[in-house]
Amino acid sequence: MADEEPTPVDPAAPARPAARRAPGVKDVAAAAEVSLGTVSNVLNRPQLVSPRTRQKVEQAMADLGFVRNESARQLRAGHSRSLAYVMLDAANPFFTDVATGIEEVAAAADLVVFLCNSGEDAGREARHLDHLQQHRVHGILITPVNAADERLSRLQEQGTPVVLVDRTAGAFHGCSVFVDDVLGGELAVAHLIEHGHERIAFVGGPGTLSQVRQRRAGALRALENAGLPPDRLIDLSTSALTVAEGRGAAERLAGLPAQRRPTAAFCANDLVALGLLQMCVRLGIAVPDDCAIVGYDDIDFAAAATVPLTSVRQPRRLLGSTAAELLLDEANNPRHQHQQVQFTPELVARASTLGYPAQPRTSASTSTKNPDALAV
Repeated sequence: MADEEPTPVDPAAPARPAARRAPGVKDVAAAAEVSLGTVSNVLNRPQLVSPRTRQKVEQAMADLGFVRNESARQLRAGHSRSLAYVMLDAANPFFTDVATGIEEVAAAADLVVFLCNSGEDAGREARHLDHLQQHRVHGILITPVNAADERLSRLQEQGTPVVLVDRTAGAFHGCSVFVDDVLGGELAVAHLIEHGHERIAFVGGPGTLSQVRQRRAGALRALENAGLPPDRLIDLSTSALTVAEGRGAAERLAGLPAQRRPTAAFCANDLVALGLLQMCVRLGIAVPDDCAIVGYDDIDFAAAATVPLTSVRQPRRLLGSTAAELLLDEANNPRHQHQQVQFTPELVARASTLGYPAQPRTSASTSTKNPDALAV
């Protein structure tokens, strides 16, 4: 096929107009008939300017279409007017709810939030952190792949505040906001034991994730409290906390001999539980008669499932807002003291363990660290 001829240029066609120069601070000052210093105060210290003058300057900005040069301000201040949240899995509604809580606090402080997704990949997480440091964000909130990553401590040493979200601090010397996941696992399995189940599957992974390990530890504690041996907890490990992994676990569950098959399953999060429930129904395994199911997080989809899902509730937005408040205090308060804030989980029982007709009911253990975090 022959090459196409280039489209000829019409010499009579009007030339493209040159781009207009963006209005600057001097233009605003001239239009408002004030000094450059007054415009600077309106932008950076509005409390120093009288309401009448501030209104006049802001009107001039609007009339001119003025947009402040954030890059120049960032160079002067040493940081941007932005926070960042590095989440573990953007496909999981738990993390988007946490991000909503963060954004609410940031918006009240006139900050924007960059959202980054590590996808449970430590290398990808490291690249996000490098880019955020280069952009001089005001601070970083993170649900890390590994809370012991030395990079997080290095960021703090270099002047970037960091707060862990949904993670205990461990060796990290900074603020953290988390839920008592050991207690959450205990609540889930104690509920199943109360309903007569003594062979219980734990569905979740990978084991490198601290919340998976802690929820499993709570499950074992519930067995011990009930006088049952630890081998009554049957591990169905997953490579990720996703719906697809839950479906695969259901197929493995169905393939076990009837005498060894668990009569209940505690899943490390709701996505896994929903996948398990979906495949159980497809395979003809009745929920809860053949297999009762408990999830974790109590995302909105849990109550709307074909068989409404019993789940351990976490205060998702409150986790985010509390973490953001701690981050801003660390960034702005020279007398800031690091805090580890623990919230109490709550079991919300629905048809996946209670059967039909089931009325949702809740139970929770009190926490002296945060007695008002959740209603009982």
